[in-house]
Amino acid sequence: MSGRFPILYIAEADAEEAVMSSGVLAYLVEAMPQADFTVVGSPASAPLFADTPRLTRLLTLEREGRWDWVALWDQLRKTRWGLIVDMRGSSLSGKLRRQKRAVRGAVEPGLHAVEQAARVLQLDEVPPPKLFFSPETRAMADALIGSNPAPILAIGPGVDWMGKNWPAERYAKVAGPLLADGGPMAGGRLMIVGDDVDRDSAHTIRFAVSRNRVMELQGKLTPLQTAAALSRASLFIGADSLWTQLAVAAGVPTVAAFGPSDEAARRPWTGVAVRGPRSLNEFRAIDPRLNQAIQHMLDLPYERVLKAARKLLAEKSA
Repeated sequence: MSGRFPILYIAEADAEEAVMSSGVLAYLVEAMPQADFTVVGSPASAPLFADTPRLTRLLTLEREGRWDWVALWDQLRKTRWGLIVDMRGSSLSGKLRRQKRAVRGAVEPGLHAVEQAARVLQLDEVPPPKLFFSPETRAMADALIGSNPAPILAIGPGVDWMGKNWPAERYAKVAGPLLADGGPMAGGRLMIVGDDVDRDSAHTIRFAVSRNRVMELQGKLTPLQTAAALSRASLFIGADSLWTQLAVAAGVPTVAAFGPSDEAARRPWTGVAVRGPRSLNEFRAIDPRLNQAIQHMLDLPYERVLKAARKLLAEKSA
């Protein structure tokens, strides 16, 4: 490897968790200009780090069987690493030559995931989540957004479990007043992001404004390209999801609709989580494993999310 100070960063397999920890890697990139980086991730998380400055190798651990780890070790063993940062808490770093290593330990209850990540390096200040975008990545996003300077409200309705799903029509009821004449984002555009499976929700949300003010990007960009697109937004509204964490890592003020989620550990680091009348423990009382096919989010009114969005925009403008 051609690094002056080679750093190996092993990201979490889960993309959302990897994004929440991404500030640690960004901190190393900015604090150690003499370092080069090798990043290991899963098929879901590795592509998020493709534009990391001074990246020499991006390795994907397709599966996590014993022989998969052995094959990964074989790709890494010839380097004497200056530092190994293992966000998976694996035993791999103990089997590699290195000067120093930092391995993630057990989850500390009540501590935000971003703070948990900072503790791996024992940092005094907590670096916020951050992803890097190459000119090519930005160009892919910009090609779909265009050069219109009007403010952009981004919405990502998609979630990985129906229990976290906030009704699409409520996103529309929030977007309408924000973008209406006299609203805090008057004349702005609406950007909808997510996967192809979010298309039905997007079709509902887009009716909040006229068709010529809507950008439907769901299914058209990779998560990293989506984050680059989100960096153009003035505000993001989503749920407890990857899209919300991508907005945070893109530096966008964020409002997240929460229900059966732990805001202490997962709220938007640069924003606010809004929940309805029930606490997390009350959701657990009827759904102990938080995995049943229940629409938990129906008791969160749109007015509460709209109020939080207005407040966040006012604080930003101040």
